[in-house]
Amino acid sequence: MTLAPTPGQTVGPFFGYALPYAGDSELVPPTRPDAIRLHGRVYDGAGDPVPDALIELWQAAPDGSVPQAPGSLHRDGYTFTGWGRAATDRTGHYQFSTLRPGGASPYFAVTVFARGLLDRLLTRAYLPGAAPAQWPSLAARADDRGFVFDIRLQGEGETVFLTHAQD
Repeated sequence: MTLAPTPGQTVGPFFGYALPYAGDSELVPPTRPDAIRLHGRVYDGAGDPVPDALIELWQAAPDGSVPQAPGSLHRDGYTFTGWGRAATDRTGHYQFSTLRPGGASPYFAVTVFARGLLDRLLTRAYLPGAAPAQWPSLAARADDRGFVFDIRLQGEGETVFLTHAQD
């Protein structure tokens, strides 16, 4: 017996109902002296902002170590867990308050969820000067409080999205 394939389900837009939570985008308090801001906009293939995307951030600590501490859902204001989540606003803007990642090629691992996507998208936002030469679109640019990383889902200037190994 052969079964006919059916269309896949897309993710969202249901993010506003359950996934965002208070403090989700503050990996550290924004008033902390060494806090930086990572922010940007998410654009669709027509260049329009995506107002209902969800961005997740994973990163190393400033010393390059991988945080292993629990507590991202109920932050204590002191423990750096290296993970956060931010919803885009009506202009497609997102932002995180975090620490500068360390390591040989410091980067933020970024996951994008948005309507119309069949699965999450994975990419990286490298600090200036750390992006692989063949992928300059993965370089965040510095601003007065941290770094800017815009995400283009399709079209000209499309962000490089990565695959991950599956067993």
